[in-house]
Amino acid sequence: MLEKCKLTGFADEIAADLEDQINLLLQLKQSYIEFRSANKKGVADYTIEEAIQVKNRLDQEGIKVSAIGSPIGKISITDDFEPHFKRYQHVVELAKIFETKYIRMFSFFIPEGENPENYKEEVFNRIRRFVNYAKEKDVILLHENEKDIYGDTEDRCYELMQEFYGEHFKLTFDFANFVQCGVNTVSAYELLKPYIEYIHIKDAILETGEVVPPGKGDGHLWEILWDLHENGYEGFLSLEPHLSNFSGLQNLEKNAMERKMTDTEAAYTLAYQGLQEILSQDGPGPLLR
Repeated sequence: MLEKCKLTGFADEIAADLEDQINLLLQLKQSYIEFRSANKKGVADYTIEEAIQVKNRLDQEGIKVSAIGSPIGKISITDDFEPHFKRYQHVVELAKIFETKYIRMFSFFIPEGENPENYKEEVFNRIRRFVNYAKEKDVILLHENEKDIYGDTEDRCYELMQEFYGEHFKLTFDFANFVQCGVNTVSAYELLKPYIEYIHIKDAILETGEVVPPGKGDGHLWEILWDLHENGYEGFLSLEPHLSNFSGLQNLEKNAMERKMTDTEAAYTLAYQGLQEILSQDGPGPLLR
């Protein structure tokens, strides 16, 4: 299933150090990275010179950048926008250095307890500026359905796509984030699948919100990935394990020690193996409904 897809991931969940990230990616034969941070620095804080150094190191090992895992749009809607827009412009320049058109972004945190609809106009005004600049610079913004932002539910993601979807604004579908918002991932997928450009592989338990290995939660990963396969999806599948607080992680300690892995390396490997297990389950999938 999904043989033509490209596997990538947030390697900063392997380790903070870039060399440690590279080492495990090579062990797993993974030739893409969704670059979010390395060497204790977030990607948006990299200078042009630092980005060139990282790019050269990745090139030496044949690792390409699938997307910039940027924090753009991950501020409160009430925060000053102009400094953030300048930060966004810098991230666009970094994307050019890393030779990727994809930039992961968000639609602003809404003040706790307030109705997101009250901020719709400001959210749309800010995203319109993002998109217009993306068109000018020929990059593609990938909106992720993060918890507590404007576009955290399927309906508000749909609103954003109806307004801005096009060559420079598309959707990253994150299973676990929808589960943690109480959203049924199957209904969200059915509504949003015309706009999906990129997939985050992360699963969670609906009752507790705990992030668990792919296929072990309520995200319906197998059913949705099968439907993507049936519809010819050939994009990226990006591992974002988020398993540092997984209650079953302690069971990995013996295996991690035997393989001389840290807990975080073991957690990333577990997520990788979980995805491989799902992708190996070919056959007629259940109808999505």
